[in-house]
Amino acid sequence: MEMTKLQDILYKVHLKQVHGSTDIRVTGIQIDSRKLEKGNVFVAIRGAVSDGHQFIDKAIESGATVIVCDKMPATFQEEVTYLEVNDTQEAVAFMAHQFYDEPSTKVKLVGVTGTNGKTTIATVLFKLFSRLGYKCGLISTVQNQIGNDIIPATHTTPDAVNLNALLRLMVDSGCSHVFMECSSHAIHQHRITGLQFTGALFSNITHDHLDYHKTFEEYIRVKKSFFDHLPASAFAISNADDKRGEVMLQNTQATKYFYSLKTLASFKGKILENALTGLVMTVNDKEVHFRLIGEFNAYNLLAVYGAAVCLGEESDEVLTQLSMLSGAEGRFDYVISSGLIIGIVDYAHTPDALENVLMTIKKLRKGHEQVITVVGCGGDRDKTKRPIMAQTACDLSDRVILTSDNPRTEDPEMILKDMEGGLSSSARRKYISIVDRKEAIRTAVSYAGADDIILVAGKGHEKYQDIKGVKYAFDDKEVLQEMFKELGK
Repeated sequence: MEMTKLQDILYKVHLKQVHGSTDIRVTGIQIDSRKLEKGNVFVAIRGAVSDGHQFIDKAIESGATVIVCDKMPATFQEEVTYLEVNDTQEAVAFMAHQFYDEPSTKVKLVGVTGTNGKTTIATVLFKLFSRLGYKCGLISTVQNQIGNDIIPATHTTPDAVNLNALLRLMVDSGCSHVFMECSSHAIHQHRITGLQFTGALFSNITHDHLDYHKTFEEYIRVKKSFFDHLPASAFAISNADDKRGEVMLQNTQATKYFYSLKTLASFKGKILENALTGLVMTVNDKEVHFRLIGEFNAYNLLAVYGAAVCLGEESDEVLTQLSMLSGAEGRFDYVISSGLIIGIVDYAHTPDALENVLMTIKKLRKGHEQVITVVGCGGDRDKTKRPIMAQTACDLSDRVILTSDNPRTEDPEMILKDMEGGLSSSARRKYISIVDRKEAIRTAVSYAGADDIILVAGKGHEKYQDIKGVKYAFDDKEVLQEMFKELGK
């Protein structure tokens, strides 16, 4: 068990009041009162579901010797130190970074933010630098990884304590580079506060997570704050073709770079060929054949290339290795059935991402094939996007089957009603609704013939369905392959 002095981990913490001694040893930091051990610091956080301040007494009973709170309790217990701070989320991030001996300063840490493309960029960077001979860490929505060891992910970005513990583990395992997705939630909740980033990337921004951030402006402000806090020693790379791409970097101290398919930029790409076999494009005037498909991946590849060059890698070698890589699981993941039906599984869960995938398919098709889309919307998430997603699917497909995704605590029938609610009269002729996702995929396969394209959208890498709090095993790709076999397609 690590032991460290409390006063040594309070560096950068904005203390308002202290009650008790800071010259004491602490054995760990917890934000969950159920996991406390003797000698731990308990940080009370006001969350969306519960307020840690209600558990202060329970925390002390469980062995906590230090309490960090934003409002001092009415009574104090002896032998316990109380620290009052403005923001407990910010305080725990600084304390965890110190407790685990500043792990982010011992690796090259690169963060990726944006609405779409985060997972692909972080995963491809991880694969690329592993191929270039480095031991790397990956912190992503799909999984966390240290070298070849996979650690399942629970949130897009772990909480500040778990994140610093994970980075420490990566340092101790000999990692030189760590690539990490930084969601807007994580930035806002100070989970990455206090970390020292070598570089940061911005992919694009579209309407997402407005259930959390309430307004689009606030969502942009949060993303931008990540770049605002970078040190002068870091690099910041942004997408020049996104209308917010420039805004993101306008206040950063880091060295600025842009990538683009449309205008002059430090990392300039041009698509020569876009087919189901992959992308042929020029990157800074060099022609390269990539395995990844679609315009959105052309952007992701430019971002990865830019980051690798900024990290000091030789550009030709980077392009050679990149040309051999595949993308992240569940991102335009495709299988071809024995009867030559193309099945594509994609994690598209925003209107924009769905439109991207379907536009990619549109560009890749020859013209005679049907595009059949199976799509659902998650429960307990932004309701405003449901009718938009259903309409987008109908606009860009020949047939659409609306179905369940992860309903969570909502009634799947009601989610489907929301999706159907805004459909135009021409869209209404194209779709059917089937609540059971397996049944929906079976129906899509039964409609399809040779050369047709089935897109199963929404869940991607999530290999479960969350219904009323119970997770059932469900892998879109497996179910699709099973139906091809079952129906002899």
